[in-house]
Amino acid sequence: MTLPALHNTGVLYRRILSQFPQDISLAFAYGSGVFKQHGTSQGQMEKNMLDFVFAVDDPVTWHTMNLLQNRKHYSILKLFGPTMISSIQNEHGAAVYYNTLVPVDGRIIKYGVISTESLIDDLMHWKTLYVAGRLHKPVKMLVQSENAKLRAALVANLKSTVTASFLMLPESFTEEDLFLQIAGLSYAGDFRMVIGEDKSKVANIVKDNFQHFRILYSNILRDCPQVVYKPQQGKLEVDKSPEGQFTQLMALPRTLQQRITKLVDPPGKNRDVEEILLQVAQDPDCGAVVQQVHCVSWSPSGLWKTVSYSSKKLMKMWKGWRRKPSVSQMS
Repeated sequence: MTLPALHNTGVLYRRILSQFPQDISLAFAYGSGVFKQHGTSQGQMEKNMLDFVFAVDDPVTWHTMNLLQNRKHYSILKLFGPTMISSIQNEHGAAVYYNTLVPVDGRIIKYGVISTESLIDDLMHWKTLYVAGRLHKPVKMLVQSENAKLRAALVANLKSTVTASFLMLPESFTEEDLFLQIAGLSYAGDFRMVIGEDKSKVANIVKDNFQHFRILYSNILRDCPQVVYKPQQGKLEVDKSPEGQFTQLMALPRTLQQRITKLVDPPGKNRDVEEILLQVAQDPDCGAVVQQVHCVSWSPSGLWKTVSYSSKKLMKMWKGWRRKPSVSQMS
């Protein structure tokens, strides 16, 4: 399965891409300059900045070529050369290097450069969720290479956000509920939703792009054995049994599993991930645990939120788990 293409690539995007080195494994445009949001006119959209992400196999080579073609795009870091730029890109933050407020073809754009390897890692494991989160929402896919590992990671990322959303939603819900949950999850890796971002942005994105979300997720929902999907009614029913929730927890990205384990495992226990997730799956508040861990894990305030996480609730869970048989006793 490949990621659905939402639109044909327009002339504007082809003209912009033609001004960059062509060794790109994945390129997409996203944001309010690409997709209409509720309350935004077409005229306003055309004035908004266009946002791009380029994945490249060899960042040093790509930045070398781009410095020759587009030296003015770079900040003072251009003085330190492509190796330093690539080092900063790969070793800090979300492994993305951005050039911002760049005038190209009558529009203002910003573009982020990430290595293909770092992108695949984020898609598969949600290490930062920065680019993976953007790809939870509809984007305008401009370039997609035949890299089989990258294509599989793109689909895995979509499946992961559906699974995480199932755990946080009730047994029965609508497509709109699901897409709102997905769009909300996608911003966990974006610090702007913690500081200075319009909190109604998630609802606005889903309202005017409902059909784009449907195109992106319909095949995954139809193929998923954990859910009954009724596209005509726009309704879904998910398996909320302990067995169903355990299956969903085991399918989560590795980083999220590890952070659930770290948060809920009593100090000194050092149990394996499977045992802990089995006990979380049996807890009536399983979804709330996943929601809390997800919210605190990728935000700048995550450390303080983790510290202030409901200690009474955790103590209640731990006491309840002590009354339950262990994995070895159940097997």
